[in-house]
Amino acid sequence: MSGSKRIGILRFLGTNCDRDVWQAIEAVGLAPEWLWYQDRFEVSRFAALILPGGFSYGDYLRCGALAAKAPVMASVREAASRGVPVLGICNGFQILCDSGLLPGALVRNEGLRFIDQWVELNLVNSCPAFAPQAVAKTPSRLPIAHGEGRFYVEAEGLKELQDQGQIWWTYADNPNGSMANIAGVMNREKNVAGLMPHPERAIFDWMGGDDGRSFFTSLV
Repeated sequence: MSGSKRIGILRFLGTNCDRDVWQAIEAVGLAPEWLWYQDRFEVSRFAALILPGGFSYGDYLRCGALAAKAPVMASVREAASRGVPVLGICNGFQILCDSGLLPGALVRNEGLRFIDQWVELNLVNSCPAFAPQAVAKTPSRLPIAHGEGRFYVEAEGLKELQDQGQIWWTYADNPNGSMANIAGVMNREKNVAGLMPHPERAIFDWMGGDDGRSFFTSLV
């Protein structure tokens, strides 16, 4: 894969879905590379960046809050400002929100319990970098696994998300009380995106479904 596009995968203390993302990237013929939370990196070397799920810093303060202050995030912000595609999955979504790269916040599930199940998603606005072909395949079915996945934003912020076309995916049957059923959002430029469900856990049929594969093949 020496000639393949290089995809940076961030690793924080407590990240635990990084290997899943690595294998998903390899499965579609791309070249993954680890990016350690204490290091800066050369932005121009990567075609895209992915912040995987997990429990960064044990979620001891607030999900994503400590990881958002890590040295590597300075490079992520630089990459985002240059238009590099950035995807945050679950805890990665929380980190992007706490970093100010995405609007809103992820708070405790409405039922105050950890949820681990498959959900059906409806595409609201296409994200150019991740799964653009999903426009032809909605709804999609992906697994979730989170205790703090309820998306929240002030009413004015919600209106802005709607007006700017920044709502990416919504839940068909809201599992956690997310405002406006939101499962994923984008920044205004639509190169930074966050998603609570896990596409890397739905790459092959034997996993329970392969709807997640297009989130990675679109990078090819």
